[in-house]
Amino acid sequence: MDAVNDLLGLTADYATQFLGSLDERPVGTRASIEELREALGGSLPERGLDDVQVIGELIEAAEPGIMAMPSGRFFGFVIGGALPAAVAADWLTSVWDQNAALIGPTPSAGVVEEVVLDWLQELMQLPRGISAGFVNGCQMAHVTALAAARQRVLERAGWDLLRDGLQEAPRIRVVVGQERHVTIDRALRFLGIGTAQIESVSADEQGRMRVDLLPAALAAAEGPTIVCAQLGNVNTGSCDDVAAIADAAEETGAWLHVDGAFGLWAAASPRLRHLVAGVERADSWATDAHKWLNVPYDSGIAFCADREAHRAAMSVQASYLEQVDPHAARDPMDWNPEFSRRARGFPIYAAMRTLGRDGVVAMVERSCDHARRFARLLGGQPDVEILNDVVLNQVLVRFGDDDERTRAIVAAVQEDGTCWLSGTVWQGKAAMRISVSNWRTSEDDVERSAAAILAAAAATAGVVAS
Repeated sequence: MDAVNDLLGLTADYATQFLGSLDERPVGTRASIEELREALGGSLPERGLDDVQVIGELIEAAEPGIMAMPSGRFFGFVIGGALPAAVAADWLTSVWDQNAALIGPTPSAGVVEEVVLDWLQELMQLPRGISAGFVNGCQMAHVTALAAARQRVLERAGWDLLRDGLQEAPRIRVVVGQERHVTIDRALRFLGIGTAQIESVSADEQGRMRVDLLPAALAAAEGPTIVCAQLGNVNTGSCDDVAAIADAAEETGAWLHVDGAFGLWAAASPRLRHLVAGVERADSWATDAHKWLNVPYDSGIAFCADREAHRAAMSVQASYLEQVDPHAARDPMDWNPEFSRRARGFPIYAAMRTLGRDGVVAMVERSCDHARRFARLLGGQPDVEILNDVVLNQVLVRFGDDDERTRAIVAAVQEDGTCWLSGTVWQGKAAMRISVSNWRTSEDDVERSAAAILAAAAATAGVVAS
């Protein structure tokens, strides 16, 4: 075990050093793709190398291409940095190396998923008795939940999907908001539902579905129907009026699915809960724990109110599998599309116990406060416009009425390295997008980052103009 101790000691020492460097480390990467290919590539060795040598060389070669995404000044995507306890639990997950498909051979992994399902249901104000599949991200959470939706709406139309498949099945309509996230369309494609079956309802200036147009859209045709609502637009952070959408869906018997990749976490906050009013009335929900719960990748969750449809869409049996009575315990593989799978419950368990309810609320509300602070610091300057109502953790910034200048400032900020954020296009205009969802982000991080953004704006003004 001496060699193993040396290897894990080296890795732990580097991890401590890396995390300790985040406050001052430039956020962006320092090497080009070609440089990384040169450093990491080459022929496969004929003989295996020493473990410590391999890990040491991997650290040295890869680090210049590692973005400081766990930094409190990374605002490029709606992702959180992993909490220390969640990182430690993730390490244990790898060390324990459990195939968490079945609860019988891996009871701790299975029970932890049961426990965190109860905690999440309570935290997010979801109905008692819902089912959940712990998957690798919100993309697959959509696939899982919408597979349950497809199962149920076709059954109501008299079609046995498990026996007859999709060929010649009744046509499924999917009614969505114009500003839905692209993972909805991709999930539908995976499920055999094409773009011709997707009907888009116009969005308002903040990206919310125009719920006044939804009843007419639903009444325009009959047949199996799924409606998708959104909590947390990826650009503006806006939330659809789920209560009104639920009213319209219930009138027609449509299945209501909610994309709550990050916005669903607002349900935990008494201050923000009004944004998700009515969410408990949906039939399914999708979210990411590696967003606002700040656990390591990969950690998505699909929830379903219709347990039977969920299990019918996902479960599988084989003679060699030691499966349990579904009434006595929960086999994880019955609720997600994977067979062999990582024990994803441990990091979620550690994060939620470390934070408690108050800690989750504080983390969500603090992120939103930081977003509003960004909007005040930047929007108070001449020639700077905040394009969205900052209701959650997203800020859209535009510099003058100039696409080229806005894009140049985004590039200059990324090059500077004080913080890292992304560009986007909102309603036909180039914009800077700032996403705040990391537990590490402090007021000082916001102040430093806003100053760097304004300095980049000043430095590029003359260059772009000329």
